[in-house]
Amino acid sequence: MKSAPVTLTDRHQSLDVLRGIAVLGILMVNIPTFFLLPEAYQYPPADPGFDVAGAQAWLFVHVFFEMKFITIFSALFGAGILLMTGDGPDSSAKVHYRRMLWLLAFGMVHAYALWFGDILVSYAVFGMIAVMFRKMSVGKLVFWGLFWITLTGLLMVGMFAAFMMLPEEVDPASIGMAQSPEAAASIITAYQEGSAGRWGHNALMALMAQLSGIAMFGGRVIGVMFLGMALFKTGFLMAKWGVTKYAVAAIAGLAIGLPLAWYGGQHAVAGNFDLRGMWVYTATNYVASLLMAFGYASLVMLICKIPVLALLRAPFAAAGRMAFTNYLTQTITLVILSTGTIGLGLYGTLGREELIPIVLIIWVVQLAVSVIWLQVFRFGPFEWLWRSLTYWKLQPIIKPKA
Repeated sequence: MKSAPVTLTDRHQSLDVLRGIAVLGILMVNIPTFFLLPEAYQYPPADPGFDVAGAQAWLFVHVFFEMKFITIFSALFGAGILLMTGDGPDSSAKVHYRRMLWLLAFGMVHAYALWFGDILVSYAVFGMIAVMFRKMSVGKLVFWGLFWITLTGLLMVGMFAAFMMLPEEVDPASIGMAQSPEAAASIITAYQEGSAGRWGHNALMALMAQLSGIAMFGGRVIGVMFLGMALFKTGFLMAKWGVTKYAVAAIAGLAIGLPLAWYGGQHAVAGNFDLRGMWVYTATNYVASLLMAFGYASLVMLICKIPVLALLRAPFAAAGRMAFTNYLTQTITLVILSTGTIGLGLYGTLGREELIPIVLIIWVVQLAVSVIWLQVFRFGPFEWLWRSLTYWKLQPIIKPKA
């Protein structure tokens, strides 16, 4: 039974490296929601400024990032449950539940005060469910993980397949896939000015995102957590497999997943994102994201087994140890850039292709700051706060002198 925080000596660097890469990759997918109308996330033409360059930027993100890194992060969350609680006969989840309740509190503040796209609330809710199944065998975890992932996928694709019954010329605004020009202008102005309308809109979107995230897509989240537990139990996530196995897994996952994601994305762009064809790129990427996430993770584990690449891994391991801090500071940074009052008010002024350089800059800064911070401190500031609240005791944060 584990009743104390994981120490530095207990950590597996491969988990930290993969977590660091995942939290950075997620940003590439999240950033449009800070600068574009929310509907543009699922239906890009909902952005009034959407053009050819934006479509190419969307395709790049769709193929290489969309759903891939959040899948890795969810699997790591499942693995983290096992790492903290254990799965032996005397293992206890008492501290875990307290930890999840604090994560839920962080998530509610994050969602309603800052950004509606929060994932912490869903992780807290499903983390409290997933822990009850941590003692299942690898086979059962894989079976039930794939069951819930498949069920959610069928529901999602079925929902978008219903669009095939729409008339050829349909106004996306009439079915909630876009805003009217007047409504769009009002929302953009509210965000640029940082007015009360921005807070109200964000709160409404947060509520809708939480309800749909739990009701519609929760099966995928908990299913991937189950797979993460299974991968942890097999030693996959601790780089304990052989080099050949990781190489074969990486090649197989990417060789199948990448063309599938590319086909769906190209189909969407070629069809000018016709709503009646939305199910195609939704379905292809739903499957491709699982394969590519496994391929990406296998590639990272392969890198973790090569001693000469230790210096390359170090910044990502540091970013992974500060994943909670990096995730929240990404939000804080982008809220400052996108909204008015105390920020720059860039909401609605940048195209998708202009957001990619911002992501790259944030990546470099967070990698550098993570390395520097952990030279002095044991944890990131938000990790320290979360741990202190969980154990209801201030945790030591300054690293002991060597």
